[in-house]
Amino acid sequence: MSLDPRYLATGVDAALEAGRIHRRYFRQHPDIHKKGRIDLVTNADLEAERMFRDLIAQRFPDHVVVGEEAGAVAPPEGRCRWIIDPVDGTTNFAHGLALFCVSIALEVDGQLALGVVYDPINEELFTAERGEGARLNGEPIHVSMCAELVDGLLVTGFPYTIREERRRQVDVFAAFLHEAQAVRRLGSAALDLCYVAAGRLDGYWEERVFPWDIAAGALLVAEAGGTVTGLDNQPFDPFGLQILATNGPLHEPMLEVIRRVHQESA
Repeated sequence: MSLDPRYLATGVDAALEAGRIHRRYFRQHPDIHKKGRIDLVTNADLEAERMFRDLIAQRFPDHVVVGEEAGAVAPPEGRCRWIIDPVDGTTNFAHGLALFCVSIALEVDGQLALGVVYDPINEELFTAERGEGARLNGEPIHVSMCAELVDGLLVTGFPYTIREERRRQVDVFAAFLHEAQAVRRLGSAALDLCYVAAGRLDGYWEERVFPWDIAAGALLVAEAGGTVTGLDNQPFDPFGLQILATNGPLHEPMLEVIRRVHQESA
């Protein structure tokens, strides 16, 4: 897939500008509101998404934007659909914990074509174009070579509905604590995926997760040589609310653990 070079330039421009917005509000007592019992939104989320929507409207007025804060998921009206999480890791951000980012993806004709994730605190810019590999600050990155689950460092997240649906998800988490070297929970799905792409982590799984959290990172993992599917091993769909992303060798072992727990929980 040969992309218009303006698309990557726009994704990078928007990510860097969102990072400037993040830094302006971070640890400066931003306004915090609740969308749900434990689901937060800050003025940084709202300002960054508004900036992005204005930029896309100016540069590509026929493109559709799907964002966490200002629009429902809807079928694309044109060839190109941008998917943005203006602050992935809002709870971390609101508490002054420096684990958050902006995540931007672009679908062209229903296929993920571009992913940009920017961590403004560590100044790490992850980019990927379909068929062109994945990069960190312009340098190629690749998934890890870990071949045994017992040696794997895994990561996951829990949805805002965890209080109502915790049993199966906690059971899967517990199973991986037993099978893997260690399991982490960082609070940013986009960074989880970037770290798998960069070989810092070996596998990531999550359910009840939204497209703006995972679309860009999923492409980064795939372009870094990893494997990305649903938890049922079906082809990955960013709107499918579930994901398993690994370095490749750990994909089937992780699927087997998930299958076993799901069967036991049925």
